Amino acid sequence: MCGTSRPRARSLVERPHRPTSLASSLPNRYMRGRCWSAAGLRTLRRATSSRRDADETAVNKTMLADDPEHGPSALRQLRAMTVDICDVIALTDENDFHITTTTVMAGNALLVDSRATDLEYDRTPAHIARGGLDHYQMTLCIEGEMRFSSGRREVTLRPGDICLLDMAQPNRTVFRGGSGRTHLMAIIVQRSMLAPRLAHPDSATATLLPSDHPHARLLASHYAALALPPEPEAGSVEATIEAIADIVAAAAGGTADIAEGVERAERHLYLAMIKRRIADNLETDALGVSELCRHFQISRATLYRLFEADGGLAHYVREQRLNLAFQRLLSPAAQDKRLIDLAVGLRFSSDSTFIRAFRRKFGLTPGELRELTDTWLRETGAIPAFDTVLHQLARRRASRS
Repeated sequence: MCGTSRPRARSLVERPHRPTSLASSLPNRYMRGRCWSAAGLRTLRRATSSRRDADETAVNKTMLADDPEHGPSALRQLRAMTVDICDVIALTDENDFHITTTTVMAGNALLVDSRATDLEYDRTPAHIARGGLDHYQMTLCIEGEMRFSSGRREVTLRPGDICLLDMAQPNRTVFRGGSGRTHLMAIIVQRSMLAPRLAHPDSATATLLPSDHPHARLLASHYAALALPPEPEAGSVEATIEAIADIVAAAAGGTADIAEGVERAERHLYLAMIKRRIADNLETDALGVSELCRHFQISRATLYRLFEADGGLAHYVREQRLNLAFQRLLSPAAQDKRLIDLAVGLRFSSDSTFIRAFRRKFGLTPGELRELTDTWLRETGAIPAFDTVLHQLARRRASRS
């Protein structure tokens, strides 16, 4: 691994989770983004999208140079878009050229998902002098191969590898996809975010986290998750980006504070990852301690420590199952579903156990919630949002006490 060597903070997780397949773990749908008001970002978005939404908060998912999605016209359009950023050299016959790029705001960063035939980007001193891009890029290779060089530093990314790139320095990037295309995901952050974490900000480029490194496997799982609608219980997108930046900075030679904060970053990323699995499996038997420890390859002690602030793992899982039950009961489609079926489906031992737990949490029984739902539908023709209902119930309980 490139970069300045620093003492490692104690790792939170003894045996990190290994994703089975990077390519298969990536989502096909993307979250809506928020505007990042920086001139460099506007340049980036022009270079990675063939259109801009009138509302800049909307996700920008566009096939570059659709004519039809490949060929000489696509290459010409890409060159026009990147004229102030880099030179583009196709390494295939121009008729076979193809590139697809998706950009999405992920908290305080830009997430770029790209697939391309063999090509070369050459960012020269002349491009640097034009300004506008003073960012770092943390790139994950999913398929194919990416060769990056900047000055005397060179690195080759293969599937699962992650590399830190300094976009404010001249560099050369070559995609080689073999018989297919190179598939990359990159998190682009402003220099002001990452540079203070680095002991030597101007010499961190081309730092590699190889695919077999525990942190590379941990971060790779979050690249895919950042492109999905955020899970409220998994922590904020901004916090996830900050944690990723801490771990990458530590690998590249971080400041003393960053080196000491690696455990905190690991804790956030593992907890977010486990909570996403819990949210996806509330109606299965895959949420026991043994199952979660085996899936994430962590010890019981580590799992218990991660959920101490949530009242323990069992308490957290039950709370999430009750929240899901509440949402189901608000749905008109669930009005005819028997409570025993709902309870068993959410892995409660009986309908009476489910009803008692539901009443303790929400202050009313599932049947009473159904009656309220019927009343709302009769009087207004609609059911309030989940948070609105919870707020109304809380006010009602407060008025009775």
